[in-house]
Amino acid sequence: MCNRTKSEFTPIALIFFGVIFNMNIGIAATEPSVTYHSVHVDDLDIFYREAGPKDAPVILLLHGLPSSSRMYQPLLESSLGEKYHLVAPDYPGFGHSSWPDHKSFAYTFDHLAEVMQDFAAELHLDGYTLFMQDYGGPVGFRMALAHPEKVQAMIIQDAVSHEEGLGALWAVRRAFWEDRAANEAGVRANLLSLEATKKRHIGTSPDASLYDPDLWTDEYYFLNQPGQADIQLDLFYDYQNNVKSYPKWQQWLRDHKPPLLVVWGKYDTSFTIAGAEAYKKDDPRAEVHILDAGHFAMDLKPNEVIALTQSFMDEQHLDWRPAH
Repeated sequence: MCNRTKSEFTPIALIFFGVIFNMNIGIAATEPSVTYHSVHVDDLDIFYREAGPKDAPVILLLHGLPSSSRMYQPLLESSLGEKYHLVAPDYPGFGHSSWPDHKSFAYTFDHLAEVMQDFAAELHLDGYTLFMQDYGGPVGFRMALAHPEKVQAMIIQDAVSHEEGLGALWAVRRAFWEDRAANEAGVRANLLSLEATKKRHIGTSPDASLYDPDLWTDEYYFLNQPGQADIQLDLFYDYQNNVKSYPKWQQWLRDHKPPLLVVWGKYDTSFTIAGAEAYKKDDPRAEVHILDAGHFAMDLKPNEVIALTQSFMDEQHLDWRPAH
């Protein structure tokens, strides 16, 4: 055994250890960390994930169906957290937030948006870029109409605001809106079944082997928890009010013209590519990217979504703000 004293290490060895030590410090200093919290809002516990400096420009990440803030984990763990404050909440009835019974809590998009507005106020998020996927669109547009002064930019990922973006699957869903009792069984199969949950991820992708089956088995487990079917059916019945609101959202985009990035998975069977291109009618300056991905583009293309988001955000030159 070699028993070297401290003075016996050569200068080269000391330099080597110094380089390794400094490298480790550099990695620890720059690697974004994600933290997990819950805050009491409107008599509810709202769970959220957070990354990045609290005084950096805010990206408020609004999730879709039937996912939660978990869908944004790749963004939260990315280099975006070095320059931007990322906040990803779970809506009431989703993820780790409170799940009040549907008989005592109105599961409507108006109500979800109100809770998210109060959540943002509780965290002192006075200005933000809205990143909206699927259900995040109806929630985010309501927030934008209520407080346009807070919206600095928008990023839309497979969230529809135009009738032409609704695919063939919506025929069954429209029938549900016309007669809930007569069509509920069809919607349960169309929206909540294991096959439908899997199809939401894979869509028309030519290679299903690229998808991790945990994506839909985890979501299907969530959908089968007590009370979830009632929550999701109530929300989906209310979705008809989103479609009725499309003209208002389009007009808001035309009037306010926020910087707009649209990222879309071309294998999405719920929301068609026409729904992505339609944003150009509201603002010809909108930046639209069609990816080889499905409804949840980050299933297959997290790096592309991160790079597009980073480039778009950097172009905005948003100011940092005093931390509360």
